[in-house]
This record gives sequence, C-alpha cells and structure tokens, in this order.
Amino acid sequence: MQKTLSLFLLLFVALGLRAASPLPIIPYPQTVEIKNGKCDAPAGFSVVNNDSAFAGDADFLSDRLAAAGRLAAANRKGRSISFRLDPSITAPEGYKLDISRKAVTISASGSAGAFYGVQTLLQLIDNCAELPCVSINDAPRYAWRGYMRDDARHFTGVESVKQLLDLMAYYKLNRFHWHLTDAQGWRIEIKKYPRLATVGGVGSHSDPDSPCAYYTQDEIHDIVRYAADRHIMIIPEIDMPGHATAANRAYPEYNGGGEGIFPDFTFNPGKEETYTFLSDILAEVAGLFPGPYIHIGGDEVAYGINAWKTDPHVLALMKREGFTDVRQCERYFMNRMISQVSHLGKTLIGWDELLDLDVDESTGIMWWRHDKPGYLVRSLTAGYPTVLCPRKPLYFDFVQHDGHTVGRVWDGFCPLGDVYAFPDPWFDSIGVTPRQQSHILGLQANAWSELLHNSRRVDFMTWPRLCAVAESAWTQAANKNFESFESRLDDAYRLFDKLGIYYFDHRDPAHHAEPAGPVIKKKSRESETDYRD
Repeated sequence: MQKTLSLFLLLFVALGLRAASPLPIIPYPQTVEIKNGKCDAPAGFSVVNNDSAFAGDADFLSDRLAAAGRLAAANRKGRSISFRLDPSITAPEGYKLDISRKAVTISASGSAGAFYGVQTLLQLIDNCAELPCVSINDAPRYAWRGYMRDDARHFTGVESVKQLLDLMAYYKLNRFHWHLTDAQGWRIEIKKYPRLATVGGVGSHSDPDSPCAYYTQDEIHDIVRYAADRHIMIIPEIDMPGHATAANRAYPEYNGGGEGIFPDFTFNPGKEETYTFLSDILAEVAGLFPGPYIHIGGDEVAYGINAWKTDPHVLALMKREGFTDVRQCERYFMNRMISQVSHLGKTLIGWDELLDLDVDESTGIMWWRHDKPGYLVRSLTAGYPTVLCPRKPLYFDFVQHDGHTVGRVWDGFCPLGDVYAFPDPWFDSIGVTPRQQSHILGLQANAWSELLHNSRRVDFMTWPRLCAVAESAWTQAANKNFESFESRLDDAYRLFDKLGIYYFDHRDPAHHAEPAGPVIKKKSRESETDYRD
C-alpha cells in the first residue's frame, strides 16, 4: 500500500510539473492541451498541402525547415506536416495545431491562421529537444499587433527592416508602422518630386550633414512583398502639416513656416498649390502600399502654427472661409487630407491630437499621450477605431531599466513588466468599459529614433520588450502570466544570440552593456528637444 501511494504521489508531482511548465511559445496560445508522448522525426519533416489557399504558408514552412536542416530529403519519408481547411475556425487569424506521435496537422479557415500555426510549430521545433504531442486552439486577442520604426530621424536600411519583419512574424506581430518623413529626413522616393529624397534625405537627428539616405520605390516594393509573405501590413506615415522641415528644405514654395527652434516646421495651408503637392505625394504612396491605411501624423502642429498668423496666404484663407483662429485652418487642412486619402481608397490614421479637430469618425486614432487618458476615453466613446500606443509603457525610446542613462525618462520609464501588464490595468484605472473596448483595434510599440542612431541601439531598446507587446496583443488577459513569460524569454535570448541581435538581458542587466547614445556632431536644424514629450 505504501509503495502504491508513493508511486501515485510521484505521478501526481510529475503531472503537476508538466502542467506548470509552459510550452516555449511567445505569444502564449489561448488553449493548450499537452498529451503523452513525443513526435519523433529522425528523418526530418515532410510538408504536405493539398489546398491552394495554404500554398504560400506551406512554402514558407518548407523553406524554414530546410534552412534549419529539418526538412526530409526527397528520397526519405519524413514525419508528415499537413494543412487542413477548417471553416469552423471563425477567427480570421485563428488556427489549430495538433501534434501526435505520427503526424502534425495545422488547421485554419484562411491563410493568416495557417501562417500563425506555422509560427507556433516552428517555435516548438526550435526550442524543444523533442517535439511534444499537443493540441493547441488559438486566435489573437487584437487584430492590430504593431511596431513603429522611425527611419526619418536615423535611417536603418533594407536588410535591417527585413530582419525586423522576420522577427515580427515569428512572434505573430502583423502591423509595421513605418515613419518615413519628419523634420530631420525624408526617406521615401517620390517620382514627381525627386528632391524630396535627394535633398530632404540628407542628414539625420545626430548629424544634419550625413549622406543622403532614403528608400527607392523598387526597394519599397520589395519590402512590401516581403512583409506580405509574412502576413504583415505596412502602414506608411507621411507627416503633415507639421514635422515638415525636410520637405520644405527640398520644396520651400510649400513652406508654412515655424518659430524659434522649429523653423520651417509646417506646410502652408493657405496655398492651393500645397494641396496639389501633398495629394500627388499621397497618390504615389498609396500606389506603393496596398494596405488600407495611410498615416499622416497631424500632431504637434502648435510648434509652428504661430507663423500662420502673419502669413498672407493663410490670412487670405481665413478671410475667405470666415475663420477667426488659425486652428480652424488646421482643421480645414486635415479635412481636405482626409478627403484626399479617402479618394485614394484608403483610411487616414493620425495621432490623438486629431480629436481636437473633430475629424470624421472613420479616421483611425493612435492614442499616444499617456498623461491624457481623457483622449482615449473620448476616442472610444465617439467610436473612433483606436490603436493604443501610449508613451508609458509603449515608447521604446524610453529607458527600460533604472540603471540606463541613454534614452527618455519622463515621469518614469518603460520596464519590461509594465509593457507586459498593459493594457488591462489602464482600463481599470480610467474606467474604460467593455463596450468602449470594442473600438480598440489593438496595441503598438513606437521606437522613436532621436536617440536610436544605429541598428545595435534600436535592437537593444526593442528586444525583449517587443516580445511583451506581442503577448499582450495576442494572448487573452486571463492567460497572461509574467513569471511564465520571463521563463520563455530564455528561448528568445538564444535566438537573438544566434542572429547577432544586441538585446537587453533583463535577467542580468550587466550581461550586455548599454550601447552609447548618438554623438551630436553639430546642432540639429531643429533641436534636440523631444517633440513627443
């Protein structure tokens, strides 16, 4: 009897440990059932697909397995991985992954779901010595799971962007917000106005005389295709009417002026030629990016708007329209741009300042001012489709450890735990109701690059915090567990080491030294002032 009881206790402990040990997957799935046994594949895996809807996803998996040396040779029978169309999976990005001793099956109702089933399988293959038998039923919490890179302040280049897209796909992130223009640089080729790139592309935040750098339209086509193969939508941002200094350097005839440390900061809303100029630009941008959104900024116009008070073209506009305040010109400008973007078949997205302009409710709002939670409530109450990207905790130019000195610190900083906990504590603290939450598209981290001057520093400030964003945006709140997440980061760190990515190791802050910040070679044309603080 004693021997039987001891065996029972040992079995209970073993089962308990297995239940308590999470699978090495980020973001963690909604439902996981671990079964007995392993799926051995000594000859590798064979990918089987009989549905054209999953052709791209099957090819992606085959390529990854081949690169890892896990694809069975043509003359050998490997363990089968098959794709199955399952209309009962109603979530557009949902999937089921079933691993038995003899086979692996990925089920989905569409290509996106199958792709995310592939990512989960790849993480298990990458991180498990033996592939466990398991049944996973999974779908994302939010449709928008994003990251913004700021190439305007410091340019990164095609290969860096592609590496980022690879990792975003691996962690099931699906929105790449690409900040391509700002005061310090214009980074996108516009055929009709070539000086935007060749003149506006000169300089960076840390060196206004650095060589011209921008993405050609051929490079953008290539990156857009690369992202689409990974089910990532790219949202381009072309800033207006503020943050326009680089464009005004190239084409000063559309300059609306600025003041003090923000000279030439705005486009001129009083010139009809300005709207033709910007409409032409947006038409080319719309042709480059097939996604439904164009982001035009719309923030911090106040830094240059006083110049409008004496501009003769703006004053003529005010007289013609009966305006009594230049802010009405800002509203006029934005409504014309919303109309133009709509004419191009796109939806306009902007920062939360657009709420002060009473823009059309179809406009997407990105809530970034964490110290103004009323703007979030206002956006959701009015029914605007809203992306949550508050400075705290989702601005990755903010430091992530109290021992770091290079980066933003503004009423605190953005440690990994705070990123992971978002957004539910915020909902509780400001009283966001479930009905209001229905207007939330999702979450996004923003990596403004004033202090992120090279890829090494960008990576250090991004990883592992972007893993936390991936899980917060995908995994339901009830299934999140920070202790479990920390344990699963060990696998992410091994991957980063393999790829040569310089990351912040939160387990041992001294393991990787904080990369130095940029050396400001000379005074920036605007200033080192942090716009978004």
